Amino acid sequence: MVDDEPDQRFLLRRLFERAGHEVTDAGDGAAALRMVRERAPDLVVTDMMMPVMDGVELIRCLRSEPATAQVSILAVSGDGHLAGAADAVVPKPYDRHHLLTAADALLRRGVV
Repeated sequence: MVDDEPDQRFLLRRLFERAGHEVTDAGDGAAALRMVRERAPDLVVTDMMMPVMDGVELIRCLRSEPATAQVSILAVSGDGHLAGAADAVVPKPYDRHHLLTAADALLRRGVV
């Protein structure tokens, strides 16, 4: 889970943990990229507009590296055009049910 807003990360963490998912979070794309390189997750849920490294650059980096190219990516964004290389996009403001449904669909798809 990647978002520069601590409150947003907290809410998303609670939402996904209550749905039975194990969650690791990062405050920007650079931190997330380091974490994913250490241990590839089943799914990356990322905001698009962040300082240091935004979601566009994070997705580009993940897709360009063989070890992470197949990790499923769910972008949460107010501008769906920014998240073109993501596997799915949930618009902001998001509906919790829609977000979990999209995440579960990507996890069932088994892209990893």
